[in-house]
Parts: sequence; C-alpha cells; structure tokens
Amino acid sequence: MMKFLKENLAVGFMLFALFLGAGNIIFPPLLGQQAGSEYIPAIIGFLITGVGLPLMGIVAVALNGGDLQEVSKRIHPVFAITFTSVVYLSIGPLFAIPRTGASTYSIGVAPFLSAEAQSGWLPLFITTLIFFAVVLFLALNPSKLVDRVGKVLTPLLLLVIVLLAVKSFITPIGPIGEAQGPYITQAFAKGFTEGYLTLDALASLVFGILIVQSLAANGIKDRMKQVKMTINAGVIAAIGLAFVYISLAYIGVTSPSVTGYLSDGGSIIAAAAKILYGNAGNIILSAVIILACLTTAIGLVAANATFFNKLFPKLSYKFLAVVFTLFSFVISNFGLANLITITLPVLMFIYPITIVLMLLIMFDKLFDRRPIVYAFPLTIMTIKVSTNQHYNILNISTFRKVKVICKMVFGITS
Repeated sequence: MMKFLKENLAVGFMLFALFLGAGNIIFPPLLGQQAGSEYIPAIIGFLITGVGLPLMGIVAVALNGGDLQEVSKRIHPVFAITFTSVVYLSIGPLFAIPRTGASTYSIGVAPFLSAEAQSGWLPLFITTLIFFAVVLFLALNPSKLVDRVGKVLTPLLLLVIVLLAVKSFITPIGPIGEAQGPYITQAFAKGFTEGYLTLDALASLVFGILIVQSLAANGIKDRMKQVKMTINAGVIAAIGLAFVYISLAYIGVTSPSVTGYLSDGGSIIAAAAKILYGNAGNIILSAVIILACLTTAIGLVAANATFFNKLFPKLSYKFLAVVFTLFSFVISNFGLANLITITLPVLMFIYPITIVLMLLIMFDKLFDRRPIVYAFPLTIMTIKVSTNQHYNILNISTFRKVKVICKMVFGITS
C-alpha cells in the first residue's frame, strides 16, 4: 500500500505542478471577487472546464498510449503532424514558456524592486536568464522529472499555497462581496468560460506523453500499469487543482471590502497575501509564482523537445531543449506582449477542436476508430470556429477556409 501511494503520489504531484502555472493562480481570485455571492455556481462552472477537461484529456491520452500524434494519425497523417505541431508550439516556445519567465519577473520579482529599477531592462534580463538556466538544467534529463518535480518542487509549491489558503479560511479578509457584471445572472456560464480559457485541456494532451516517458525511464514498462498510473496521476492532479482554485477564488470572494474591486487576479492575490501575512505575504506569493512558473516551464520544454525529437530524430532531445529554452528566454524579454496578441487567437481556434478530439478518443471503440467518424465532427467544428469572427485569424473567404480545412483533415490534395 505504501509503495502504491509513494509511486502514484510522486507522479500525481509532478502532473499537478506541470499544470499549475501563473495563469492558473491569477484567474481564480478575479473570478471570486467578481462572482461574490454567486461564488458557488461560478466555481462549479470553472472546475468543470478548468479541472474536468484536463482530467478527461489525461485519461483519453493515457488509454491510447500517451502520444497525441499517434492518436491523431487515426484521422490522417497530415492532420496528425499539423495539429500536434500547432498544439505543442502554441503552449510551448511560442507563448506559454516565455510567459512563465515574464510572469516570474512581473509578479515574483518586480514587487521587491524600486520603481526606477523596474523601468530598466536589466532586472528582467537577469531574472529570466537565471530562470531559464534552472529550467534547462532540470529539463535536460526527462527521466528525472518525477524525482525533481514530483518529489521536491511540488511539495514546496503546495506548502506555500496551503499557507495562503488556510489563513484565508481561518481569518477571512472580509465579508463576501456582491456579484458583478455577468456573474449577477450568468455565474455558472461565466465561470465555465473562464475555466475554458486556462487552456489546460491542451496541456493535458501534451503532458500525457511526458508522463508515459517518465514512467518508462523509471523502469515501469508494463502497458497496463502505465495507463493506471497515468490515470491515477490525473486524478491526484485534478484534486490538487480543485483545492487551489477553490481556495484562491475564496480569497477573491472575501477581498472587495478591503482591496476594492481590482482589474486583474495578480493584483488581488498580491494585496490579499499582504493583508493575510503582512510583508511576509509578498515573499509567500513570490515563492508560489516562481515555483509554479518553474515547474510548468520545465514540463513544457521537456514535452516539446520530446515531441520534435521524435518528429525529427536527427535533432537530439538535448539540442531541442536548449533551442526551445533560448528562444523562450529571448521572447520573454523582447516580444511577449506582441506575441500574446498574435498567439491567443490561435490558441482559442484550436481549443474547441481539441475538446471534440478528446471526446472522440474517449469513445472511439464505439465506432471502431473509423477515420470518417473522426474527420466529420472535427471538420464541422473547425469550419465553425474558423468562420466565427472571434476566431477569424485567417483573412480569407469561407470557401477557401473550408478547402484548407478539408485538405488538413482528410488529406485532400486536389
């Protein structure tokens, strides 16, 4: 029994830490403050998409070998390479990894600097240089991820989050505030979409192969045992995420009377941490942010290097890890703001498609994995999001979009 707990908890803690980035910590306090008295339906909606979908993704990928590309080949090889590459790059070096470095500085380091120091480029450069050096060191050997992240970094991350959560429940910052904006009449729906925007469902498809690889590197090669341990890890990570989301949202719920209504979750959690623990609160929050960003960046670098090493075997894992880390370091210093503007529509474009793909993977035995059954709903969803103005990232006609999509999904070349 103890061996079972030890093995599964370590992998579950690793997965939890990989999911929990700075964005996941910032979203819930803002939801809580705006939801106010409608906190319960709002957080239920948030948990369905912010925790339920990632868990479903982990289960779906685990049942199918942990490899998103191999699963996607059931539709068509062209779709498999195109879709999987876009997913990895979007939540990897093109957006999510650079954001971890920038967030580490802006939330974890900048509050301790003078206004004059913050106005210069050097503090950001030094912070991200150290940050990505640590990320690269820890990501260079993916077989050690369970030990380094699951057994060391995650317990530290959980400890500092518990310090904030327990204090907020024992001595609430203030009374529960009133619901604001859409939360007054649509608390559940608004919470649902906020959880959707965490993009953790995409990450669940990426982290699946990383877990399977780590288990294999640690001597667990039995297919059924890998599946069971990966699913167990998903459940443990889901419980951890739910605890964090509920706790941080509750901090937001009880904060308005003291902090006022703020425009972003980072400001809310920073003000709340200082109220709960005084000046030590800033140190606690800084530790949470830095550890959360570090573990997420390590996982994303490792996952991207693993995938593209498989796609291009002549490029070694270590070479790719170095390239992705250096690229992310540069972007976190010079191009993040513009990159977010460009990348977010891409992420929002592929997210609905990913949800449909996960559902098809979960129930593919019902239709014997026939490619046409995969292709039809995926094509419909892709056309839907591509013709929606909110996702309209291609300035081309609907007819041309349909043609491009059919080529990608069905492999049509004429």
